[in-house]
Amino acid sequence: MKGPLSAAALLTVASASAAGAQTAPVAKPAAAPSVGAVVVTAQRPQTQVLIDRTVYSVTADLQATSGSAADVLSKLPSVTVDPDGNLALRGDGNVTVLVDGKPSAQFSGPTRGLSLLQFPADQIDRIEVLTNPPAQYKAEGSGGVINIVTRKSAKAGVSGGAQASAGEYGRYVLGLNGAYNAGRLKASGAVGLRHDIRERRITDSRTTVDPATGVATASRQQIDEHFHRLVPSLKGSLDYELNDRQSIGASLSHRELTGRRYFDQHDASGPAGRPASGVSDRHSDGHEWSVDASEGLHFDQKLWRPDETLSLAVQQSQTRERERYAYRNTQALPVGGPSFDDLRLSLDLIQTELSADYDLPMAHGRELKLGYDLEDDRNRFDNVGDTLDAVTGQPTVNPAVTNHFRYRQQVNAAYGQYERPLGSWRLQAGLRLEATHVSTLQITGDIRGGRNDFGAYPSLHLDRSLGDDGKLSASVSRRVTRPDPEALNPFADHQDIHNLRAGNPDLRPQDTWSYELGYLYNGARLTYGVTAYYRRDRNSVTDVVRAIGPDVVLATKMNLPLSQSAGLELTAGGKLTRTLSYSLSGNAFHAQIDAVALGAPGLKSTTGLNLKANLDWRPTAADTAQLSFTRADKRLTPQGQIAAINLVNLGYKRQLRSDLAAVLTVTDLFDGQRQQRIIGTPLLNDVYVRHQLGRVAMVGLVYTFGASPKKPGGFDYEPGS
Repeated sequence: MKGPLSAAALLTVASASAAGAQTAPVAKPAAAPSVGAVVVTAQRPQTQVLIDRTVYSVTADLQATSGSAADVLSKLPSVTVDPDGNLALRGDGNVTVLVDGKPSAQFSGPTRGLSLLQFPADQIDRIEVLTNPPAQYKAEGSGGVINIVTRKSAKAGVSGGAQASAGEYGRYVLGLNGAYNAGRLKASGAVGLRHDIRERRITDSRTTVDPATGVATASRQQIDEHFHRLVPSLKGSLDYELNDRQSIGASLSHRELTGRRYFDQHDASGPAGRPASGVSDRHSDGHEWSVDASEGLHFDQKLWRPDETLSLAVQQSQTRERERYAYRNTQALPVGGPSFDDLRLSLDLIQTELSADYDLPMAHGRELKLGYDLEDDRNRFDNVGDTLDAVTGQPTVNPAVTNHFRYRQQVNAAYGQYERPLGSWRLQAGLRLEATHVSTLQITGDIRGGRNDFGAYPSLHLDRSLGDDGKLSASVSRRVTRPDPEALNPFADHQDIHNLRAGNPDLRPQDTWSYELGYLYNGARLTYGVTAYYRRDRNSVTDVVRAIGPDVVLATKMNLPLSQSAGLELTAGGKLTRTLSYSLSGNAFHAQIDAVALGAPGLKSTTGLNLKANLDWRPTAADTAQLSFTRADKRLTPQGQIAAINLVNLGYKRQLRSDLAAVLTVTDLFDGQRQQRIIGTPLLNDVYVRHQLGRVAMVGLVYTFGASPKKPGGFDYEPGS
């Protein structure tokens, strides 16, 4: 290994040699001048490639100052995040998101995208990406696992920081964090407040064909939607060493969202090729409220052998969401009086997990891990819709909208994982067993359902060093994707009366096998890597849209018998000059799906290239500028495609003092967050464009206090590990 760590090793050897020399009976040397203590520091690289994961440090990302988890995730290789916070890894949206290695209700179900958009990026230390996770992680999620590791100070005494950023239209971000480490006690906490304003514009042009008469109807929909959200947050942790062999800890987090959501909608429809025969407008005034909270306890016991550990943990997380919307409808053609309706949506998710993990490091680089995990998920969906009398205002329940749905899932899991050198290779092999019980109840109609399944999920990882700078790796794993609770609820969501959404109670879990082969070169000034991957899915879950009226479509989910994808992932990084560093990544992919059951004439396939580029310029010790570009290429769907998206972000930091910095960031510089969905079938042609006005400029100050603040510009970019 080269660089600072090599220097540290040399100093350690020299110190040991000097200590050994002092034990010999030698003559007392002459007095030498006093020298202060020598402190050797080694900086963590920006990217580390381990046997089963890639670790990205985000502390140097200027977007982390005022941005969200979605902002920093979108810059990572092979990770894409759409304007609504929906996450995908190598094009697969079935990704399990963990926080500090534990599941959280905020990243489960329908609120996950919103949670990524609101999770403060300044609380993130690093992100671990596991495309083929080992057995110690749950098998859920065909795309893999993304683990968000939050910041925890290791400095002795009191330390912390504060930041304040402001942007146009009243946006602002405030944050304060602190830590206290003394003796056996470690405590840390953070509070934050975010005020966000967003606008979204939607256009939808479609032509539907009545299968009975062959009559074609053309319609066009325009929506201008506004969001005003206030998000306070709180988190804290406490760890205490009872003695040299036992420690306990507790953690909590709480984030609440309140806001307004209103839109104006214009609809026109009529026979294809003729003037519109129906024109209407719909106005909505809405209120959003949600809370994400979690509490956890853990106990660690060191056993008889060195570093042999037993860890026990319990964690509960909750997501509660309440939305209320009041609608006013006016009919311009044919002329009609106004009508009124309202909608109240309620979601409660409680997730409880108990885990026991045993870790035994052994001689000669071997390690054994065993564990048991029990997860219990309980979901409540309560949706109520009313039509209001235009004169009296009295509500009448709308049975097509009102429904009450319950979902409960229990997963019992046990795993074993073993790691050891194997000649010139290093081997990690594991097996995870999961038994799942699901029960559902559609209270409206008293419809009960459920399933029981059992699966064995093996994983295998190999890597081998090639000289001082190269590494070869290979891995394989089996994964499962169980349908989201909301995807099983057959009642339609009527927030947009021309674009309805409903679940499918007959969905089956998706089964996935994933294979990888990679090479990494990590030189002094250049790092590059190439990874070939292949993924095969059985019963993959996909979105399907069909016309249920002349100007109304219904989106639901179905299983495809087979889908597969393969690709080549490329990364590179290094220094162009002494002050200018870069990183590049690309994912050239080929995807194929079997959509014959949905009316396609045969197998459908597509190829594409996702690209990301980052520049980091340090003209002086106190100045840093960053530029990033992201392109997510078009994606194949069973009925068409989703068009490409291009994003550009900017950041600039000026170190005013050793403990104070000014930061300027611009997200989505060219306002490129336009998601276009194209559907082409014999009965439906639809072009749906959702434009998130995403250009956001923020300027702020970051202040650190406590032990040894970073040197000016002290977050040097170092490519590779």
